[in-house]
Amino acid sequence: MNTQSEQINELATALAKAQGQIVGALKDSKNPFFKSSYADLASCWDACRKQLTENGLSVIQTTGFENNVECVITTLAHSSGQWVRGALPIKAKDDGPQAQGSGITYARRYALAAIVGLAQIDDDAEAAQARGYDDMSGEERARKRKEKTDFTKAVNEYSERIKKAVDEGNVAKLAEIQNEVREAGNDFRVAVWTSLPTAIQNFISDKLPKAA
Repeated sequence: MNTQSEQINELATALAKAQGQIVGALKDSKNPFFKSSYADLASCWDACRKQLTENGLSVIQTTGFENNVECVITTLAHSSGQWVRGALPIKAKDDGPQAQGSGITYARRYALAAIVGLAQIDDDAEAAQARGYDDMSGEERARKRKEKTDFTKAVNEYSERIKKAVDEGNVAKLAEIQNEVREAGNDFRVAVWTSLPTAIQNFISDKLPKAA
């Protein structure tokens, strides 16, 4: 299987911009077997879909066979026609439709995160092995989704405010924003910080050493 187009310079540039805007996928699903939370496939998509689209990038996921092993084949494509591709084997406990579906979803989630550089929070590999897994109610999942969407929107808004203040060299405004972010809690502070490009992080660390 070919793994990339002849040239990927435009794709690489677009992906670098997108990664500077992408925040980590939030934990919004439960794995009761491990008593832990993890970022499901929908959460991973929500964390990167807008940023990829705005930079001319798309992700295509299909299934196929590599060396006689069934895989999820993930392609990251750019509007220029350039692309990169990878295959991840599907692991499932048995050939039943539920186990197969869980294995495909698991592979899609990890392949998506890997190809765009998305940080995931937790691991639920046991879901692909058909261990006990209690889904949230529709109402709970809708509430969690809204909370995550609101959180991501707020992170993006503060990220843009910080970038603007840095562009203007407005250290006083940066200090003001820093205090607001701190008051919002550690999770929010970390999410905002990791959403910023390295150059802006370095500028803030230099001007406001306690910002990190």
